[in-house]
Amino acid sequence: MKKEIEVSAKTIEAAIEKGAASIGVDVSLVKSEVITEPKKGFLGIGEIPARVKVIYEPSPKAIALSFVKTLIENMGIDASVTLVENENGVTINVNGGNCSSLIGHHGETLDQLQYLVSLAANKDKDEEHGNDYTKITVDVEDYRAKREATLRSLARRMASKVLKYKKNVALEPMSAYERRIIHSEIQNIEGVTTNSVGQENNRRVIIIYERK
Repeated sequence: MKKEIEVSAKTIEAAIEKGAASIGVDVSLVKSEVITEPKKGFLGIGEIPARVKVIYEPSPKAIALSFVKTLIENMGIDASVTLVENENGVTINVNGGNCSSLIGHHGETLDQLQYLVSLAANKDKDEEHGNDYTKITVDVEDYRAKREATLRSLARRMASKVLKYKKNVALEPMSAYERRIIHSEIQNIEGVTTNSVGQENNRRVIIIYERK
């Protein structure tokens, strides 16, 4: 949430530092607008302090981190929350405590949490057309890496079954993220291909035998 405060001090720099401290953030994270320039006066008479508006507008990653921290605190979960930033966006990791309630069946609750965090962090921004959109990933106890390994193993097993019996196999409904993992793994296996069928939450991957 954007915060603004007007503060006075002997100098503009001191006023900015005072405002940042009042908001509770580092001075490097705030912007400022000078309302009144300071004047020294004569023998202390007529001295006018600097008056500055200090503005703090949290970045998407700061909003996302705060959102997750507040959520687990309200849920009474004793866990650490850390943020890692790379060229692909931001990943928020939750570790420790009883975090299983944040994952849900096949990560459904985790996906919903990630969706809400992304909405909060990118309010009024367009994912497809906005250059300032920040991709947010939320992970709990390295669940996503473990789930990806499980899905890739499943894809290979089902592909072997398709090649053996020369019969297509339909997998259970999955999220778009999980379907992409299946598609990616099957691309490396000769003799089979994939297609997605169904609508919304019932969309699933079909592993197809390629007849020669």
